[in-house]
Amino acid sequence: MYYYSLNEYLKNTFGEKVYKISLNGGMTCPNRDGTLGARGCIFCSRGGSGEFSADKLLSVTKQIEQAKQKIRQKTDCRLFIAYFQPFTNTYASVDYLRRIFYEAIENPDVAVLSIATRPDCLGGEVLKLLDELNKIKPVWVELGLQTIHKKTADYIRRCYELDVYDLAVKNLKAIGICVVTHIILGLPFETKDMMLESVKYAGQKSDGIKLQLLHVLKGTDLLDDYQNGLFKTLSLEEYIDILCDCIEALPKTTVVHRLTGDGDKKLLVAPLWSADKKRVLNSINKAFRDRDIVQGSMSI
Repeated sequence: MYYYSLNEYLKNTFGEKVYKISLNGGMTCPNRDGTLGARGCIFCSRGGSGEFSADKLLSVTKQIEQAKQKIRQKTDCRLFIAYFQPFTNTYASVDYLRRIFYEAIENPDVAVLSIATRPDCLGGEVLKLLDELNKIKPVWVELGLQTIHKKTADYIRRCYELDVYDLAVKNLKAIGICVVTHIILGLPFETKDMMLESVKYAGQKSDGIKLQLLHVLKGTDLLDDYQNGLFKTLSLEEYIDILCDCIEALPKTTVVHRLTGDGDKKLLVAPLWSADKKRVLNSINKAFRDRDIVQGSMSI
């Protein structure tokens, strides 16, 4: 079988390779500022999953230019995805969001604007802005669902119900926004079947999916539970077995944006095998060959 990788999608859409630039809009999260909670999701680092992002004190334009210079030392790429990554990137006034999003999308080298956020932070005025932006260049909204299972969602302190995600997807689809859903594989107490249920659900709802290995990081509440022996992280072999099943369960039109994910090595506690990116990718590629899973070139 084939799966539709992000690289294939970008080549089909833009005719060339497109690189992602991680930007920092300087926002926080309602699960951290006291609105819903003060400690964030149980797995979330102090950087809000933005350890590889630029300095939030720099303008968006400066962040883009610095990232382009680094990337162009390795490749002659011309097009980029402006990805607002850390924390919740629609959790600010619409005037502020308009300013930073326009600053990114109007950059001539930016082909796509991608915004990571929570589904409960997509009110009417934000949706109007996204609709406006999507008429200029493609806009992707990345939603951190992680799991469809309520018991797990409560444990990780996600602080919204599944129907909130469903409504966000419906509203985004109504204005033609591409939806990318994040799912974490290896969440504590979840079985393979539970993970597959989440992946199938997200695959039916979304245009794209990011599959992320659970990382236990320093400075998170998840670390306390791990050190107290409440759960174990996946082995490389377990992760790859689950990953292959997930890919086979997805609709062929779902764009796979990520197969694993990188944890900051300075913060990573477990699983330590995930820090060896070359080994992980080689192992995934071998397993895909063994299961006859190949990248496809279907256009959507």
